Amino acid sequence: MARLLVQPHLLLLSCSMSCLCLALAACTGPPMPPAPATDSGTPGTAPGTAVGRPAIEIQERLDLQLDTPWSAVFLPDGTAVISERDTALIKAVRNGKATALGRIPGVVPGGEGGLLGLALSPDFGADHYLYAYLTAQDDNRVVRLTLGGTGDGQPALGRPETVFSGIPKAGTHNGGRIRFGPDGFLYVGTGDAQRREQPQDPNALGGKILRLTPGGAPAPGNPFGNAVYSLGHRNVQGLAWDESGRLWASEFGPDVDDELNLILPGANYGWPEVTGAPHRAGFQDARLVWPSTRDSSPSGLEIREHTAYLGALRGERLWAVPLNGTEAGSPVAYFTGQYGRIRDVILAPDGRLWLLTNGENPDFALILRPLP
Repeated sequence: MARLLVQPHLLLLSCSMSCLCLALAACTGPPMPPAPATDSGTPGTAPGTAVGRPAIEIQERLDLQLDTPWSAVFLPDGTAVISERDTALIKAVRNGKATALGRIPGVVPGGEGGLLGLALSPDFGADHYLYAYLTAQDDNRVVRLTLGGTGDGQPALGRPETVFSGIPKAGTHNGGRIRFGPDGFLYVGTGDAQRREQPQDPNALGGKILRLTPGGAPAPGNPFGNAVYSLGHRNVQGLAWDESGRLWASEFGPDVDDELNLILPGANYGWPEVTGAPHRAGFQDARLVWPSTRDSSPSGLEIREHTAYLGALRGERLWAVPLNGTEAGSPVAYFTGQYGRIRDVILAPDGRLWLLTNGENPDFALILRPLP
């Protein structure tokens, strides 16, 4: 199968993606002209407008005064629940305002570690469980806690219960993304924790995508008979499923070869033996490769109508990548350098995409409006 390499020169967009509408209703300030869509592979490349495609525009900016947000989920009533990595706070956003619900105990922030990914139980209406991936004193782990209502309608946090532990921790490469799949199991993206022997060991937890039951046991049908679903990862940062139920993941490369991967059970994605798409026997090629991390460092990932949306940290942009079955098309960049590092991309219940910035001091949320 052909794999796409993002070349450092201007590409012409020739793919079909779902459109997003052209309405700008920022919270502050007058309307601004839309940012051009470009596929600039490297800084300094002349921007090009995506011919025949409307620009993706910001509908609303929420100045929420966030401190290093990492992940967000939405409650059934539309409330956004956000994790802050360094403060270990969980915050709820309603009507454009953020309120602290409480601090998760046992979080030991440092470097890239802290309070990271969030996931809502698929049976939230019955069990009210919020899951969180966090860095503790000796490891990274997954906990769950109840998120119930109070008399004033404000969600309240219960006491966390550890459901899975022992994931290696370090100053960097902690992974941290968690999501429930269409099969009802919890998928956990981990990093190699700077231990290069971990990713290729099917019995180790570092450099993996794990697949767990809601209670934290290895999910039935896992390829190695343990918690491991796929191996050979460096630092998984995003997980999302397409309309056909295929799992995709975004992953940091070293200084080269950031990746968008199609995840197959039992597949080996190469790290640290190979990166990108080297066509080496025994390793799974990335579906899309950014040769330089200065253009990407992909973090949060969301898929809507056959298009993958990836937030870029070092790249400071939103990447939109058309998906055609098991293949990825030419990526298009939006908002390059305008809003800083984009940590997460989340699909809200109303169909709009939210973007969370990271490291803007304070951080904020951007809301995009998709076309029907």
